[in-house]
Amino acid sequence: MGRYVTVAKADDLREEDVMVVQAGGRRMALCRVAGEIYCVDDVCTHDGGPLGEGFVIDHEIECPRHGARFDLRTGEVTALPATAPIHTYRVRVQDGEVQVEVPE
Repeated sequence: MGRYVTVAKADDLREEDVMVVQAGGRRMALCRVAGEIYCVDDVCTHDGGPLGEGFVIDHEIECPRHGARFDLRTGEVTALPATAPIHTYRVRVQDGEVQVEVPE
């Protein structure tokens, strides 16, 4: 179990935008899709590309370097060349602030 850290204001995150945030010594990509907010590592498992500079398509994030895609809900790979999943984080919104659970 971890602790929740405030990383952004919910109103600052628009639908299908990607926002890069830092918490617990990690860079993360924050996205809003269909009203839900998701958080994943900001690093593509294929070659370390910055997912925060990528694109959100439905519930997937696409790496801008080689087009690898990952499911924002599970972290699972949905398109090659990546073969390993990315880490996902629990997210909650309290009093208009987006909070991400990071390991202790």
